[in-house]
Amino acid sequence: MRVLITGGAGFIGSNLMWTLLTGDYQVGVIDDYSTGHFENMHPAAWSRTLDITGPDLAAAVAEFAPDAVVHLAAQTSVPVSVADPVRDRLVNVEGTRAVARAAAAAGARRMLSASSAAVYGEPEMVPLVETALKRPENPYGRSKLEAESVLAEELRGTATDFASLRFANVFGPRQDAQGEGGVVAIFASRMQAKETPTLYGTGAQTRDFIYVGDVVSAIMSALDAPQALALEGPDGPAYNVSTGTELTIDELASALRLITHYFGGIEKRPAREGDIERSALDPAKAQVAFGWQARAPFETALGRTVGWFAR
Repeated sequence: MRVLITGGAGFIGSNLMWTLLTGDYQVGVIDDYSTGHFENMHPAAWSRTLDITGPDLAAAVAEFAPDAVVHLAAQTSVPVSVADPVRDRLVNVEGTRAVARAAAAAGARRMLSASSAAVYGEPEMVPLVETALKRPENPYGRSKLEAESVLAEELRGTATDFASLRFANVFGPRQDAQGEGGVVAIFASRMQAKETPTLYGTGAQTRDFIYVGDVVSAIMSALDAPQALALEGPDGPAYNVSTGTELTIDELASALRLITHYFGGIEKRPAREGDIERSALDPAKAQVAFGWQARAPFETALGRTVGWFAR
């Protein structure tokens, strides 16, 4: 199978690329390297450097002629989305539209697009199923929800099957600990370096942390699913990729302290605009649809992540 990954030099994309290339896959990557890294690239991967919102996308996708497209290129920072919602929407909504059109024109049989737990907003109860009320709290969540609609608008009725994979809080090797990287990456890198990490909020807020290896496994299972994934209805093509388990940020910090042997302080600051208090997603639909479930033990996955930052 020929698989094209947008954002393939980034965190999730590069983990997916390296895993696919250990099997019977040919992999192409499109990335503008605004957040991805050249050192993440596999030498066997076909690649083009370009912006998914630019004029050269369709030709590049047609050149690679993928059987499937995994769309991971995105603006993923909540604070950045608050500061520049216009840019956030351009990348996440219009970028998704452009990739979907290019995938259909190139004859791809399936497109998987990365969505987010942020589409739900603050939940009334957890874990959330795909049909739960959507009340995104920030421009990032709103753009990801609109991107799901755009994906269906462009591909429903074409020969290209599609799905939106709503990732919970993904962590693991190759995650960027600089800037707006995930809390696991930031805490792990700073604690490993014996530097004081910063916690925004009380520490009692919860997240559904999922290891990147499990996310890669979910994507591969969805790629290989024999049946159509684009079910009817607005949430028909949506699948939570998650553990279904809440963990507080304080609990995460305590676990990382033990692994990194960091016993210094943690600086606490007020919660940032757009942050939510609780998050956990029910992964049952993905298990039924393509036989996937998260398997990595949390402590083991944390240890692997810390080990990567200790290199």
